[in-house]
Amino acid sequence: QLQASGGGLVQAGGSLRLSCAGSGRTFSMYSMGWFRQAPGKEREFVGAVVWGNGHTYSAPFVKGRFTISRDTAKNTGYLQMSSLKPEDTAVYFCAARSNDGVNFDVWGQGTQVTVSS
Repeated sequence: QLQASGGGLVQAGGSLRLSCAGSGRTFSMYSMGWFRQAPGKEREFVGAVVWGNGHTYSAPFVKGRFTISRDTAKNTGYLQMSSLKPEDTAVYFCAARSNDGVNFDVWGQGTQVTVSS
């Protein structure tokens, strides 16, 4: 299971840190990903971290504003978001997958991030 938290309301230019705590079979995950879905839009990939070595990769729109990390001792992943824009408003989800090249198949419940202008 995955439990996402840390969403909220923030002004444009502000920061938020989302957390995603894993339990159960997510202990053996290959990577944890972050996704978001804005109202009326499709879910989009934000970025991911490879659990074993900490390597991260992100979607181009992140442009250095977001940082993904993980704490293996706590089985928790993080999405640190800075310089937030109103267009970053969305429900943010974390997800896990068991191997490279397979779909993310374990999903958290989502946490709302609202950025006011």
